[in-house]
Amino acid sequence: MPRSERSRPWRLLLVLALIVQALPAAAVPAPLLPALPDAGDPAADWAAMGLARQHDLRARYAAWQALPETERQSVRQAAARVATLPPGERDALYRRFQQQDRLFRDGWRLGPQLGALYPKLHPLLGYVPAEQRTPLLALLHQLDADQLAQLGLIVQRTPPQEQAELRTQLLALDAPARAQWLRQKVEGR
Repeated sequence: MPRSERSRPWRLLLVLALIVQALPAAAVPAPLLPALPDAGDPAADWAAMGLARQHDLRARYAAWQALPETERQSVRQAAARVATLPPGERDALYRRFQQQDRLFRDGWRLGPQLGALYPKLHPLLGYVPAEQRTPLLALLHQLDADQLAQLGLIVQRTPPQEQAELRTQLLALDAPARAQWLRQKVEGR
């Protein structure tokens, strides 16, 4: 079995370490929920949390809400599998995930499919104007695995100063034209 196929299950489990924290409590199996203090005043608990933690939780929740339902279902299923692991294995997966660069950990917030390709797509996604972010993520979630691989190659070949133009071109295309555009760009035309 190729190395990339052998490593795929742990990648999915690693993404869960971050995404599961963003899930609404009802969607997460009890063993995956972090230990929380006894319920007090939620508003007071939120205020006592600190701005950095509040920002992080808001970002995680927004990322979860932005995922297509199929990706959310995939994460829920993986979370259920992680819940069956012995605590030591779960902790090891979490530590391994935490050892990754924050930039790549945050990339997993885009879901399992885009998270796996985030290192290649980051130049396209890293500095997206606010008005393009939602349409770009929606477009990326519509692409199949081959198209995402093609786009990853194109992004890697595109100089940083041309990423904004690449993104604008990509967003301007409808699905049939986009498939042809991706093929042509990969072929160097």
